[in-house]
Amino acid sequence: MSDLNDPRVFFAAERTLLAWNRTSLTLMGFGFMIERFALVLRMLAPNMDANHNPHGPSFWIGISFITIGAAIALISSLQYRRVLRTFRPIEIPSGYLVNMPVLATLALAVLGVLLAVYLIADIK
Repeated sequence: MSDLNDPRVFFAAERTLLAWNRTSLTLMGFGFMIERFALVLRMLAPNMDANHNPHGPSFWIGISFITIGAAIALISSLQYRRVLRTFRPIEIPSGYLVNMPVLATLALAVLGVLLAVYLIADIK
């Protein structure tokens, strides 16, 4: 429990959540780029061996990055909610919507999972 009675502590916790949100978004975007790297290689080398697996290592590494990004978004939301329970009401500005960053981060986690499921389901 915090004894500072200072709203800046709450805002520092919120900034930390949003930093993890940016980190998870970056990991998911990087994973998507890695996953699509095989497509770029096929476009640059159209005479590639017909037996070449288009969903080789870059596909699974990209999916892994997307999944890790979604997991980080989920875990950081849970961690923020745990920290939020330690604050006194005086430390949270009245009328402030404390759940908005949590909802945004959880939406990011859900979209990351949906992206991974879509890419895996799109394997032909």
